[in-house]
Amino acid sequence: MLIYRYILKAHFAPFFISFFIVIFVFTFQFIYKYIDHLVGKGLSWWVITQVITLNLAWMVTLAAPMAVLIATLMAFGSLSSTNETTVMRSSGLSTIRLILPVLLFSGILCYLLILFNNKVLPEANHRTRVLMTDIQKTRPTFVIEQGRFTDDISGYNLLARKTFENSNKLEGVFIIDNSNPLYANTLTADSGQINFSRDFTKVILDLYYGEIHQVDKKDPNGEYRKIRFEKHIVSIDAQGFGFNKSDDNAMSRGDRELSADSMRNIIANINKSFESDKLNSTTQVQQLALEFGRVKYDTTKLDTTALKQNRLLIQSVANRFKGYRNKLAGQKLVERANQKQINMFLVEIYKKYSIPFACVVFVMIGAPLGIITRKGGFGVAAGMSLGFFLLYWACLIGGEKLADRELLSPFLSMWVANIVLGLAGIYFVFRDSLNINRLFKAR
Repeated sequence: MLIYRYILKAHFAPFFISFFIVIFVFTFQFIYKYIDHLVGKGLSWWVITQVITLNLAWMVTLAAPMAVLIATLMAFGSLSSTNETTVMRSSGLSTIRLILPVLLFSGILCYLLILFNNKVLPEANHRTRVLMTDIQKTRPTFVIEQGRFTDDISGYNLLARKTFENSNKLEGVFIIDNSNPLYANTLTADSGQINFSRDFTKVILDLYYGEIHQVDKKDPNGEYRKIRFEKHIVSIDAQGFGFNKSDDNAMSRGDRELSADSMRNIIANINKSFESDKLNSTTQVQQLALEFGRVKYDTTKLDTTALKQNRLLIQSVANRFKGYRNKLAGQKLVERANQKQINMFLVEIYKKYSIPFACVVFVMIGAPLGIITRKGGFGVAAGMSLGFFLLYWACLIGGEKLADRELLSPFLSMWVANIVLGLAGIYFVFRDSLNINRLFKAR
């Protein structure tokens, strides 16, 4: 037990230091990436702090496994460099027994991360989306960077040479309007003001003192119009402006804003609805079969009235058959769309478990590599960890893309990195006890 305590003590300090360093790097990267979107938009520091704090949730999810790998490499590399692991192994402790306490710690951390991914992370993602939506309601200039074209607006490219922190005013407005299929309009204005409509479905641009240049798309050398105005109003669909109406209803949440249990319930409801449709279709087929049974094929013994009724029945059956065939075709499209949605939810469900389990996998691969390299410095450990984590993250992103294209199952797409690295870790851990090299020696 004293040896296990000593190993855990050697692991804990590098873990917490590495965790906070990785969080700091992620936070710095986030601030650097979004500094132009947050500062200079008239937002209070309290709002900016909320945005950064809420985004810490996904940083924790990624930082914990990375910190485990760095700490494991540092701890066992340091123990190996001072020959302490050699002494422990000579006293009868195998590699698996050496890493057992760290493995148990990583298992506990994995469980806590799973709870975090299902309780805290979805709520943080949802509140981030609601907060950004509320910011856009009061600051429609939030998505506009001065001096740069904004292409977030469907059918429009907008450039404002200057924006103002405490108002929605714009200066030096330049707009390329491709929303009209017949004419291409280019608008310039000395100044303008941007606001949402009362129901937040439209973005209203009030332009002052400018020109409209209109060109025929089909014949660029044809008619050309130039219109000068003192005031001109442009109405744009807010949906294309990146605006989503704020709604705290869980059913309006995306897959990243739901827990695994909530997504499983949605999948169950989708399957239940589709099974109900299939049952209705089966009932319709049975009714159609009964209708076919009532059709008289031998019409020689039928009188005029019965013959007319038989023809009407045949016509009714034919129409119902066509309707059923069209419904079946539509049902196949719905089934495909449902399966795509189910796969999207399954990918997110498996991701909530695969990333935390990486803590266990990284211990399996980090401990033996630390013993082999005999380097306990932070630089070496961080460099090796970065390489493994980039490989792991590339597998996750690539797997998600393949799952979206239905080229790989959702489970395999999210777990392939854990499986590959886990098998490599098992090989390194049991390499000495298995004595694999001896199998390839000549006898």
